[in-house]
Order: sequence, then C-alpha cells, then structure tokens
Amino acid sequence: MSHLITPLLTHEIADALRAAANRNEAAWRGSLDCARSVDDVALTARDFFWRGQHWPMPSNDAKLKERTLYRFENGDWASVQRFNGSLIKLVPTEWGPPTFEIDGIKMLPTAQLSPWDDAANKVALVQARGKRILDCCGGLGYYAAHALAAGAAHVQSFEKNPDVVWLRRLNPWSPDVDDSEAQGRFTLTEGDISQAIATLPNAHFDAALHDPPRFGIAGELYSLAFYEQLARVLKPGAPLFHYTGAPNAKTSGRDVPGEVIKRLEKAGFRAERKLDGVFAQAHRSSALTPKHRAKR
Repeated sequence: MSHLITPLLTHEIADALRAAANRNEAAWRGSLDCARSVDDVALTARDFFWRGQHWPMPSNDAKLKERTLYRFENGDWASVQRFNGSLIKLVPTEWGPPTFEIDGIKMLPTAQLSPWDDAANKVALVQARGKRILDCCGGLGYYAAHALAAGAAHVQSFEKNPDVVWLRRLNPWSPDVDDSEAQGRFTLTEGDISQAIATLPNAHFDAALHDPPRFGIAGELYSLAFYEQLARVLKPGAPLFHYTGAPNAKTSGRDVPGEVIKRLEKAGFRAERKLDGVFAQAHRSSALTPKHRAKR
C-alpha cells in the first residue's frame, strides 16, 4: 500500500502559487504535503516543479473550495474524496495533519489540538515500546504511526472502509506499510474488526487501541460481545485505550463512556475515564467458546 505521490493543494496554497507565478518569481517556498515538509518549488506561468516532476498550475478560473484538499488526477485537480454510498473526504486542518469526514461527520478531534498530537497522547497511555499492538479501527493510521515511532514490536491494524484505505495512500501523515522502517512491524488488513477479531489468537496482544465510529454508526464495536473478544485476544494486564467522545451528552443526557465502562468491566477489564474516552486493563479472560478453548 505505497503512498500515491501528488501535491495536495488547498485553495489558499493554489492562490499563493498563482500569485508568486504572476509576480514572475522563480520559486515559492511552502508545503505541498499538508505541512509534512517544506520545499522550494520552482515556478513557471504554466506549471510548478515538485518532487522531481512538473505539475500544471491550477487555472485562474479553477474554483477550489474551502476545507478541501485537491490532488492531480486524470489531467485535472480533483478533490480528495469518494462517494460509494457515503461521502468520504480528506479535510485540511489548521494544524497541518488532515482529518477526514464521513457524510460530513468529522472523525478525528481537531478543535483543541492537531489530530496527530491527539493520537500521540492516546498512544502514550498504552506504552507501546516493545509491544504487539492491536489497532482496531485504523482510520488514517495516526495511532499506528505513533505506536511504530514509540518502538512497538508490531502493529496490526484493521480498517474496513476501502475508501478510507485510499485516503491513507494520499495522506502524507499516514504510515506506509512499504516504508523500510515499518516493514515487518506493521500490518494493515482491509476488513471489519468486529468480525475479524474472532479469528485472532488468544492472549496474543500486549495492548490495544480502539477508535470506533460513534455508537449510532457502529454499535457492534461497543457491544459486550466485542469487549469479550478484546479480553480474549489481550494478555492479562494489557492496556486498552477506547475512544468514546461524549455524543449527545447535552441533548439526551446519555453517558456513553459510563456505559462502555460497565460493559468492559463485565467483559473482564478494569476501566476508568481518561482523556475523551476510557482507559482499561485486562485482568481476566472472558468466557471462551469451545473453539477458542481448543486453541488455548
């Protein structure tokens, strides 16, 4: 799953490139990869040179939208989004690392800090160094990237939406399984963890990161049955961070983190509120099916 190499433009960056070219400047200095790096970009009136390739300058009449990233594809600048029943979109942030949306619902926190730094804070809770990590809902891969950077022995990620996997190939901040530093330490499976977890071995993982969509979209990932499977695949004492947010807390009075804690404790975890979710540790195995007992 190598990254697709293309500049990523916002309307502000496109305006800056055109303005510099109109001033007959030879180069523009800035980032074309969501603040991952800064380059001196050679300019002409018709194109710019970046990463060893010429790219056409966005035309003056191109109406690039706000809160949208654009990549060059099929001879034109196109928004980084797909629609296959749901609109999946990579969205720029003021911090640099993008977030993404599904049908307009923001999937990563961005209000108080970068989604990249937010992921770092959560990965730090599970102390990834030397551990085998289960990354349940991979998303853009920021949890996996930080776990790998922290020295995880191996990260096994699952992401069921093929369009989100496509976003990862375009997002410079998403980890690349073909990167030399990640090879042998990182696996990304395009699949539904709510089903795939039953195929994973008992007591295999040293820690888990669980960042599911909201309860109303993916209630199965908040179920007792799923938490029992998590308890089964985690070693005793293994830490888990489970993002919950607080959806509808003000309008309905519902306490989703509290509900999650009760189910996790029933499944065999000790759990407490932490950051915008729940931190837990497996302290006993859940009841195993005969099949899983045989594996043990």
